[in-house]
Order: sequence, then C-alpha cells, then structure tokens
Amino acid sequence: MLHKNKLLFLTSVLLTLLFITSAFAESKNGKSFIWTFESGNNTVYLLGSIHVLNRESYPLPEEIEQIYSCCSKVVFETDLDSMDDSSLQAKMLRRGMYPRGRSLSGNVSADTYALLKRRLEASGLSIVQFEHFRPWMVALTLTGTEMIRLGFDPELGVDRRFFKKAKQDKKDLIFLETNEFQISLFAGLSRTRQEALLKQILIEIKIIESMFADMVHAWKNGDADKLDSIMNESFTEFPDLYDRLIVKRNRRWVSKILHHARQNGDLLVVVGAAHLVGEKSVVDLLRQKGYKVVQKQGISQ
Repeated sequence: MLHKNKLLFLTSVLLTLLFITSAFAESKNGKSFIWTFESGNNTVYLLGSIHVLNRESYPLPEEIEQIYSCCSKVVFETDLDSMDDSSLQAKMLRRGMYPRGRSLSGNVSADTYALLKRRLEASGLSIVQFEHFRPWMVALTLTGTEMIRLGFDPELGVDRRFFKKAKQDKKDLIFLETNEFQISLFAGLSRTRQEALLKQILIEIKIIESMFADMVHAWKNGDADKLDSIMNESFTEFPDLYDRLIVKRNRRWVSKILHHARQNGDLLVVVGAAHLVGEKSVVDLLRQKGYKVVQKQGISQ
C-alpha cells in the first residue's frame, strides 16, 4: 500500500503541499523561486524545491544547472539515501500503527471516521485496511496514493535530482535534519493534532486538482506572495500544524545555513518552496538578521 521510497514521498509531499505539474516554465514577471545572499566572500543560493514532479517538468533550465556547478557544497533537508534503509522504514511503520487492542475508530471522532470512510470508498478502498494505522500514517498514505494517481514521482523531484548529481560529483553534502526527526514531526503529534492533520488532508485531497492552476501560475511567475497565500489558506484552521511543520523548522534551518555559509565555498540550499515564502520563512528570517536576500530574475527553458 505504500510507495517505494515512501518516507521521502509521503513526508515531503505533505510538508510542502506543493503539487506542481511544470515547475520551471518561463517567468512572465521576471522572477524565479531562487534567492541569493552574501556571507563574507561566499554566495548562498536558496532554491525552492518541488519534491515530486512528472517527466514533463524536465529538462531543468540551464541557469539552475549553472548555479549548481558553481557551488562546492549542497544543503538538503535530509539524507535522501538513508530513506531507503529497511530499518528506518520498519521504524516508521511501527510508530505509525496502534498496538494490539487499539484502533483508528477508537481514536478519532465519529465525524472524521465517517469522512475518511466516504473518501476511501470513493477510491475503491475499504476502511478496514486502515483500522490499525494511526491518523498521521493514514494522512500520509492517502497523500501518497493521490500523488501516484496524478502521475507524480519523488524520483523526479528537484531535490532528488541534485542529490544524485552532488553524490556523483563528490560535492560536500549537508543535511538540515535526520530522517528520524522527520518521522517524529508526525509520530510526535498529540492525538488531537493527528486527527486535525488527517482532516486537513481529507479536505486538501478534494481540491488538489482545482488548486493546480493557481499554484502553477504562481510558480511560473515567481509570485512568492501568491504561493504564500495558498499555503496560508491551506493551514488557516490548523495554525499549530503550520508552526510545527514549517515555522519551527525554518528557525532551526537558518542557524545551520548560516553556519555553513561562513565556511569556504559557495553554498546551494535545496529546500521545499513552502519554506521560502511569507512571514517567518527562511528568506524572511535571514532578512531579519540583516542579510540582503534577493530573489533572482526569471529563468526560462
């Protein structure tokens, strides 16, 4: 029931909620989802990643490849290779299931359970298959299943592409988080927050395809404000989740990015695009610290 490389696929998709079909088309207003700032003699590039793409999204523009080429170090959210480790997958599954004697129906409200049941039946699935999964695992599984249906693949994500390339080119790889930490983002949620997460995903899945046009338009035009508004609307009823999944991580990342920016060599930072837009984003927090962070001009194919 879970996709190959499921940890990457499920967590990264849910963390960003960015499902974009053709990420790097020509920008009409001359902007892109790349920001830069200077730290001493070094240049730091912040590239907003789309974690899952389809084949029509490639090739990437030459400008992005040139930025990659000039950087001796590349920063990623986590080690993408270790996500395939069987022990890590087993740990995720253990933390995502109830112990004997407990079940999903006994840990979510009747309304949420009924909403999930209707959604699963509409997809030809039985809720019985999910009875032993905790709400956060159900939410991740539903998200992954929907993305597969829509033709997206984590192996085609921007971060995966540059991760493979950086390994091949023997560049210094830097990770902002461990895989275990990313699991704990969800497994550590309280019962109430897990149910809220599941309800959010059930709502988002209904409107995902209708959100495509706005998201694609914002991305193509480098419209960070529009993308930020989409994210805010998505999390309107769940501010605690937004703080946990986005804001707190941004704060931790900024200190790590600045530490590595002070070392020798230019730095490419590849993180989910949702972390680069709006208040309390990585870009905003860097500016608060006095760095002049500039959004680069548009890129075209």
